[in-house]
Amino acid sequence: MAEVIALVDYGAGNLHSVENALKRVGAKVKVTADPDVLRAADRIVLPGVGSFGACAAGLRAEKGVIEAMRERVFVGGAPFLGICVGMQLLATRGLEHGETDGLDWIEGEVRLIEPTDTSVKVPHMGWNDVAMTPHAKMHAVVEPGEAYFLHSYHFHANSGKDVLAMTDHGGGLVAAVGRDNILGVQFHPEKSQSYGLTLLSRFLEWKP
Repeated sequence: MAEVIALVDYGAGNLHSVENALKRVGAKVKVTADPDVLRAADRIVLPGVGSFGACAAGLRAEKGVIEAMRERVFVGGAPFLGICVGMQLLATRGLEHGETDGLDWIEGEVRLIEPTDTSVKVPHMGWNDVAMTPHAKMHAVVEPGEAYFLHSYHFHANSGKDVLAMTDHGGGLVAAVGRDNILGVQFHPEKSQSYGLTLLSRFLEWKP
């Protein structure tokens, strides 16, 4: 029986493009905000675009969803993938338009991108390199390549051990974070053509 991938529906703008990309690589996707479906899912994907605060509020408005995700991921061991703001929500807090609590699954905070080179514009938008950190070069899902980014805020992890990949936009920015069965990518796999589809395919095979 094919695994069920729960794609969390809390009003995120990239929901359907992520759904379509997952289906392209053979996933059986359930778009859901039902805690019972999340508890039964084999894998969970949390999409997200827009501001940290709005996404955090939207997620918290879905009754029981955060608790069900936490139970399935931390107790059940289901592989988890956060995409763009879905990755940022893994942080302890976000500093966009004030301070907002995140999930605190990977300690750190989401801060405004402040390039050291003043000629570099924010947002960070377009194709850029994904460069693996030394301790994560053989990661089962993330690999070196080029991906599509679109963001003005970035994940600043408390521990470098949680950083799997970096990119550069007037200075280093975190491109991927991960710990155990939890993975987050700042870029958009659903917009990253063959690189992104390969990453999603590898996520479906991932056995952390």
